[in-house]
Amino acid sequence: MKRTSARLADGREILYYDTDGGAARAHPDTRPLGASATASTSEVRRDPLLGDAVVIASHRQARTYHPPADQCPLCPSTEGRASEIPAPDYEVAVFENRFPSLAGDTGRCEVICFTPDHLTSFAELDEERAALVLAAWTDRSAELSAHDGVRQVYCFENRGAEIGVTLAHPHGQIYAFPFVTPRTTRMLATVAAHRERTGRNLFDEVLADERADGSRIVVEGEHWTAFVPYAARWPYEVHLYPHRRVPDLPALGDAARAEFPRVYLDLLRRFDRLFDRPAPTPYISAWHQAPSGEGRGDFALHLELFTVRRTADKLKYLAGTESGMEAYMNDVRPEDAAARLRAVASR
Repeated sequence: MKRTSARLADGREILYYDTDGGAARAHPDTRPLGASATASTSEVRRDPLLGDAVVIASHRQARTYHPPADQCPLCPSTEGRASEIPAPDYEVAVFENRFPSLAGDTGRCEVICFTPDHLTSFAELDEERAALVLAAWTDRSAELSAHDGVRQVYCFENRGAEIGVTLAHPHGQIYAFPFVTPRTTRMLATVAAHRERTGRNLFDEVLADERADGSRIVVEGEHWTAFVPYAARWPYEVHLYPHRRVPDLPALGDAARAEFPRVYLDLLRRFDRLFDRPAPTPYISAWHQAPSGEGRGDFALHLELFTVRRTADKLKYLAGTESGMEAYMNDVRPEDAAARLRAVASR
């Protein structure tokens, strides 16, 4: 993998990732942008009752919203139209978000573009490109986690207007949080209590129990297992675990890294076959990595993939019990969801 670093017109960093070591990406950003002024406009506040961190980022109201395809800011630049990516072509590109939720002293937000093809999706990538995306996620996780003040790095993809995506181009995001996120904080507390009570690792036991039971397994490889969790919150939700527990993407072994593209693409293609619809299935795909500091030894890297679609013509909206009390009610039995995902094999 070759990584090339450059700067956009307002000073933000852009990185190109290429499989070809000879790729040249020295293309200047010719747009008349002033210096980025978002670093001081984000604020982290703490909820006094729950203890959760909440980011206030009012400048994001002005971010780009559903532009037409010929004005997409994530497509390569062309003659007469400069985008966020100055190069006329790329394989994988990562750049600092122009409208970040976190910036400066409050962290960093990056956009990762999986392909220059506006009309495709991650599920349609080949294994070589998926491996390059994994390499980029890994590189960014290692570099960002080393920054002063960063506590946790989160790589994720939102796909589909139903999820709230405002740019249709195949892309994801990478957040470097200055705090440990509420969900991870709860996981760490539960895992620590289980270790104190039993002397065992809870992540290891969950994976072992799912593999032994088998009824919720969707895909099982030599180094990865994907399963619908026993208490799934979403109609179709899959967790993907490496068989050897590691805290984060940089710690993944070579064998697991090599097998990941095949398994992950298989999962995404199964999601697209769930419903008899011309539009692809909306989803959120989220890497859960250990934060810096305490708890890394017991944390298990894993990916969580879920859709808000529950049938071909119905979406799963968060009801009052879920939005108001975080008490989830699932309309689809996890075992039935797993059976359906097994039935729509991608090959």
